[in-house]
Amino acid sequence: MILSGKEIEKRMGKDIIIEPFNKSQLNPNSYNLKLHNELLVYENMPLDIKKPNKAKQVIIPENGLQLEPNKLYLGRTVEYTETHETVPMLEGRSSVGRLGLCIHVTAGFGDIGFKGFWTLEIFCVQPIIIYPFFEICQIYYHTLQGEASKYISGKYQGNQGIQPSLLYKDFEPV
Repeated sequence: MILSGKEIEKRMGKDIIIEPFNKSQLNPNSYNLKLHNELLVYENMPLDIKKPNKAKQVIIPENGLQLEPNKLYLGRTVEYTETHETVPMLEGRSSVGRLGLCIHVTAGFGDIGFKGFWTLEIFCVQPIIIYPFFEICQIYYHTLQGEASKYISGKYQGNQGIQPSLLYKDFEPV
């Protein structure tokens, strides 16, 4: 079951935390999240899943930044979120999708217990100009049936900024 906007608001500061929270970003069954003003772009190709991949920071100026098609940009939300009893999910806003801007390639699924900023895997199908701090996506929450295991991932928990892929850590000896 998906929580209503009223239920999200009721749980705010308890088992759901969104900081900063602005009631104007609340929808009937989701909450809009804003794009921060920084992006990461991988520098070297091909990317290697068994190694750290170098990325450079790009700041989105107030007057906008044109994104190139077929290029991956990593961004992050302005908002920090925590969830303790529900499963957070991230989706693009329909107005953003209708411009050909995708906000996650595959990673729109969160875990109960995640704490941090959401890294966005931004991809566009045609050139588009984006601006910092606009409402780019929405978070919504599912209830969970059954007992949940504690979220223990050390790769992305508590992040403070954009997180490039840390998949290479899965190949390191235990």
